[in-house]
Amino acid sequence: MSHHDFIDRYIDAQQARFTALSDAIWDVPETRFEETQSSALLADALEREGFSVERGVGNIETAFIASLGEGKPVIALLGEFDALAGLSQQAGCATPQPVVENGNGHGCGHNLLGTAGLAAAFAIKAWWAEHGQRGTLRFYGCPGEEGGSGKTFMVRDGLFDDVDAAITWHPEGFSGMFNLSTLANIQAAFRFKGIAAHAANSPHLGRSALDAVTLMNTGANFLREHIVQEARVHYAVTHTGGASPNVVQADAEVLYLIRAPQLHQAQDIYQRVINIARGAALMTDTQMTVRFDKACSNYVPNRALEAVMERNLHRFGLPDYSAEEQTFAAAIRATLTKEDLENARLNAARTGGDAGLTWAAQLGDKVLMDEVAPYAITHDLLYGSTDVGDVSWVTPTAQCFAPCFAFGTPLHTWQLVAQGRTAIAHKGMCLAAKVLAATALTLLHDDEALARCRAEFIQVRQAQPYVCPIPDEVTPSRLSS
Repeated sequence: MSHHDFIDRYIDAQQARFTALSDAIWDVPETRFEETQSSALLADALEREGFSVERGVGNIETAFIASLGEGKPVIALLGEFDALAGLSQQAGCATPQPVVENGNGHGCGHNLLGTAGLAAAFAIKAWWAEHGQRGTLRFYGCPGEEGGSGKTFMVRDGLFDDVDAAITWHPEGFSGMFNLSTLANIQAAFRFKGIAAHAANSPHLGRSALDAVTLMNTGANFLREHIVQEARVHYAVTHTGGASPNVVQADAEVLYLIRAPQLHQAQDIYQRVINIARGAALMTDTQMTVRFDKACSNYVPNRALEAVMERNLHRFGLPDYSAEEQTFAAAIRATLTKEDLENARLNAARTGGDAGLTWAAQLGDKVLMDEVAPYAITHDLLYGSTDVGDVSWVTPTAQCFAPCFAFGTPLHTWQLVAQGRTAIAHKGMCLAAKVLAATALTLLHDDEALARCRAEFIQVRQAQPYVCPIPDEVTPSRLSS
């Protein structure tokens, strides 16, 4: 029996086990660096399976590394498990119905993401039990991808220094390669300190921190015209200084997220945003402090490793869907806008060059995909960020997409949360596990394939060495902090 057939049968036989684990993580959505239960669910399962688990790595309580085997090569499976704030939603429901008002929800499918990596690790262990092991397999439990850049902190701590290659995936509405570069980013909080006063009786005695935040945001809006067009500047006012309009607000804070194709571009924009904040403080006679929160590098694709993974994508094909699943997916589709669908087609098309454009244009009203999206080496951008980017700067890395949702479903929405605990999502997760397992086994046992990946990585890295975008003195912080 080939390792593909073995993996296919093993994952199918164990599907209920992996589905239960994914659903358990969906049930306890936890945000960045607070994923105590989610992390433990994965780490405990790996430990029970015979993996050696080291917890609290990288000085992050919820980060861990599970290892099996010894020696070279060292292949890493990356697993995420954090949720998003404010996206609580009932599973299997095609209308917005939160489980907990303003609660957390798995709006990016990370309950599926980490579990598929674990399933792949289990499948490799089972194959090794019958055919002998070679090298070291590691599962990296990576917290805080959403707004925390957990992997960047782990890379900074040297946890990937001896890894020969890393692979991962992301839930999506289609099957294809994650072969696009992403945006580097920097996140920082700007706090203004003023003087409280009675807003009617003695406003002249007050110095408004909220005014400073407002002026800073206005200045940043004007900045947008004068940065590279691929860059993004987002903000959220995280503290307004209170709910009383008759008090001059003495404390206020705004959190900025700055993105650009290259890290140095993001750093340059960040310095300009700092100058805008200084100007706002001068205009309002307040004091301003900056807290660097986190950053991540742009993603660097490895084409040799993508070729290995892409072959496995086609080897395992697409799931079959029942009439009930098709009906539910159609109900979700009905809640999406024409713009949602057009954006999804564009994102899928980017992964396949000219062939991708043709493929996306011919999708019509298809809700659940029945073929793999075309693949092409492309220099297009995915206009988002991922801390997998930092891993890709220190070891050859590849990623794929697997279909877990109705096509067109935007990430970070209630519609995605609603689908993350359904059979549609479970089927996509198990497909991803098969692709990850087969790709990792190739890297563990095919020296020539791994050598090609390493040679390309070294050639790319010679042009520009890696510098961690997070300063040494910055430590991971929870969302609630």
